[in-house]
Amino acid sequence: MIIIKNIEVYNPEYMGRKDVLVCGEKIVLIEDNIEIFSEKIQTIDGAGKKLIPGFIDNHVHIVGGGGEGSFRTRVPEITLSKLIESGITTVVGLLGTDATTRSVENLVAKAKALKEEGISAYALTGAYELPSPTLTNSVKKDIVFVEEIIGVKIALSDHRSSSLTKAELARLASDARVAGMLSGKAGIVVAHMGDGEKGLGMVNEVLMETDIPIRTIRPTHVNRREELLMESFEYAKNGGIIDLTCGSNKELSPGKVIQRAELEGVPLENITISSDGYGSWSRYDDKGNMTKIGVSQVSSLYEEFGTMVLELGLDMEKSLKFFTSNVSRALNLYPQKGTIMEGSDADFLIVDDNLEIKTVIAKGQLMMVDGKLLKTGTYE
Repeated sequence: MIIIKNIEVYNPEYMGRKDVLVCGEKIVLIEDNIEIFSEKIQTIDGAGKKLIPGFIDNHVHIVGGGGEGSFRTRVPEITLSKLIESGITTVVGLLGTDATTRSVENLVAKAKALKEEGISAYALTGAYELPSPTLTNSVKKDIVFVEEIIGVKIALSDHRSSSLTKAELARLASDARVAGMLSGKAGIVVAHMGDGEKGLGMVNEVLMETDIPIRTIRPTHVNRREELLMESFEYAKNGGIIDLTCGSNKELSPGKVIQRAELEGVPLENITISSDGYGSWSRYDDKGNMTKIGVSQVSSLYEEFGTMVLELGLDMEKSLKFFTSNVSRALNLYPQKGTIMEGSDADFLIVDDNLEIKTVIAKGQLMMVDGKLLKTGTYE
């Protein structure tokens, strides 16, 4: 058991100064004062610090992305320490362009490995292409029967996608939704949005012509260009959930987009933020030739949070939601994840007044204390 004494708690709303008792993987008690009733309880002094929910990164290439510049550009698998140091206690892994040298089997195995190493991990079946690569030869069966899989990935408005039709997108969304209903999971289609001029056109047409709920299809990378962002604002106003990517566009950084969204009346609860960590970013000329390639880092997620609060002056409670409770609600994981309350998973961060991460607890286990990693990946 662990007890954290005299710490300012954000769940992500401010709860005041509290004591928090952890037993096993759960938070069992939050009170103004909890007496230490056994010498076996590990005590952490939280005076002068803040307790916030562990971050949920819903878009990470945990088995590595890239490969678009030949084999040497394949990004390696992520390591546990990279996630812990970035304050990420829950991760959703997925594939990208490359579902040829990588597989859903590889993805699920990596998610299971991260779970064994101490954090919570989920996955999306599918990739950029159709037919969707799967583990069971069925998107629906993958979501229903594979514990880690909560949805499916596809790419739209991108020259690297399979240029799927409206009928194909509708069928994919229907399969994901029904699978989610049968399994009690999110059952979502995460739509990678590229730079194509069609933007969200096909998504909107499918939703108009079918009975598929708007929250089934989740566009991501919507802050990559202005026109797509404006479309996504309308999508969120209509009840859809949109995902902003860290580091993809300095002028359209998540923090700046949030400021604009609030002014334009976009429901902020319909916005999440992710890192696209360990995925490659690439630039192409007018003829489709690659001109530059690089790798995104999961550290950009917490860095963006710090920028939002410390540089842009956004409210801390409001800012936390885009990385915690908004994400857990969108993934059908709330209140198990994304909050600090009795009965929730003991996933949280202890930070100082400068928002520097000092301690990380995942599933009730100390992973980092006073900035020092206590646990790393098996081969780190």
